Amino acid sequence: MAVVVSPVGYTLSLNLSISMRVIDLVHLGRQQLELAGVDQAALEVDLLLGFCLEKNRSGLFLAATMEVDANREREFLTLLSRRVAHEPIAYIMGEKEFWSLPFLVTSDVLIPRPETEFVLETVLSVLKDQPAQSGLALDLCCGSGVIGIVLALETDKTVIAVDLSAAALRVARKNALMHQVADRLVLLHADLFNAFVPRPIFSLVVSNPPYVSNHELLTGVKSEVRDFEPWLALDGGNDGLDVICRIREMLPRLLRPGGEFFMEIGADQGQAVYELFAGKSGLTVFDRVEVLTDYTGRDRVLHARMMG
Repeated sequence: MAVVVSPVGYTLSLNLSISMRVIDLVHLGRQQLELAGVDQAALEVDLLLGFCLEKNRSGLFLAATMEVDANREREFLTLLSRRVAHEPIAYIMGEKEFWSLPFLVTSDVLIPRPETEFVLETVLSVLKDQPAQSGLALDLCCGSGVIGIVLALETDKTVIAVDLSAAALRVARKNALMHQVADRLVLLHADLFNAFVPRPIFSLVVSNPPYVSNHELLTGVKSEVRDFEPWLALDGGNDGLDVICRIREMLPRLLRPGGEFFMEIGADQGQAVYELFAGKSGLTVFDRVEVLTDYTGRDRVLHARMMG
């Protein structure tokens, strides 16, 4: 007997002595996720069931009338109950696609998002129009390592990846090994730049720091984020700028002349972050400061270049 807890307070018991077909589990899963208010319920059921049966969506369609082994059925129902409770599907499956590549994820790291892909697209677009600079690249607040790994794959730079979470760095190492860049990705357990002697060694720094405000974390984000993703990687303090302010203070001592800095920011932070980097003494440090909007027209990337 298997029990699936529904989002509306009742339980659904299934007698696993009667084998269910693929199509039966698909219908059951969609019903449960729709009741739970999960977006794209049909897609997510296909992903979960396909994960259990090692089939893609086409394979599930072709196997619609196939009876499912009781162990696979039990596994699917267990995963389904986790998604009904709004645990992100990336954590359930242990993987998320980013940059058209698979990356391992656990609850110790943020789930990679399209916004961060846009940051990398911006970085690579700027770099391709410039002569190559000597100096190291830094992925600051690296999490699962997606930024550093993509930079290692797309450029010839050695990348240092820093994070305050040792657990996140373990995930990043597994991803670096999986994508065969472990020899060019140096992982450091540190609080921002504190592991480095303050001298200009980086020609490129890219960061996706914690930038969500306390209030937004408590009231403005989905339960999938609030209840399951690591607050250490999200919480930017009262206004979301605590870590960003620390980066701004320390960055000029580590960035080489002409060095480039790119940082993911919140959609409502463009003006505040621009003033932080360009205002007061900013223009005596950086010869270029700009906030770039993503494909939806929202502020997304702070780009600053050290004076050369």
